[in-house]
Amino acid sequence: MSTFLITGSNRGIGLELSHQLFKRGHKVIATCRESSKALDGIGVQVIEGIDISSEHSLIKLEDNIKGIKLDCLINNAGIAQYNSLDNLDLESIRNQFNINALSPLNFTKSMIKYLNLNSKIAFITSRMGSIADNTSGGSYGYRMSKVALTMAAKSLSIDLLKKNIFVAIVHPGLVSTRMTGFTKNGISPEVSAKGILEIINNLNSQNTGTFWHSNGETLPF
Repeated sequence: MSTFLITGSNRGIGLELSHQLFKRGHKVIATCRESSKALDGIGVQVIEGIDISSEHSLIKLEDNIKGIKLDCLINNAGIAQYNSLDNLDLESIRNQFNINALSPLNFTKSMIKYLNLNSKIAFITSRMGSIADNTSGGSYGYRMSKVALTMAAKSLSIDLLKKNIFVAIVHPGLVSTRMTGFTKNGISPEVSAKGILEIINNLNSQNTGTFWHSNGETLPF
């Protein structure tokens, strides 16, 4: 049995990751700003009131996990606000940088001391954070924040290798969740989570820092 800590666990991909891991017999610490009936019904340890952008929340979380060692940290929490060139809301862009890039980096740094040897960290990003894959433009804040997250995760994969901690950078796919307006063109959270967990399972010192699609495809930076 391994111990996983997942951010943004009350719905969508985070909820499904928590569910699948619990069914596999792992210990799951599910963090979120506010829990949900679905999350409370799984049976995992829920720690609510955790906002990854809040230093107070980090202190609260550490008070709740004293003495616990983690085998995997999944940075799933994030926001999406699609800014066009005609609607270049700088405050929105700053907020997305804070939530999607700066906060996961700071949160991860605070959790490193709780990680076991040969543990793993997964960052749920987006292929919209790929510069090479950008063929449609727009979505300035979201794209820029996800590029920043991907770069932070890549640097962490290098810096943490000496500690035998391995990093996966994962695009979950176009998933039918509230964030995507429950698009009919997307895959289910179940399919996405299964793929993400397969990538984490196969993560090692040789492939740390790779940018993957949840279907196993390697994506360009």
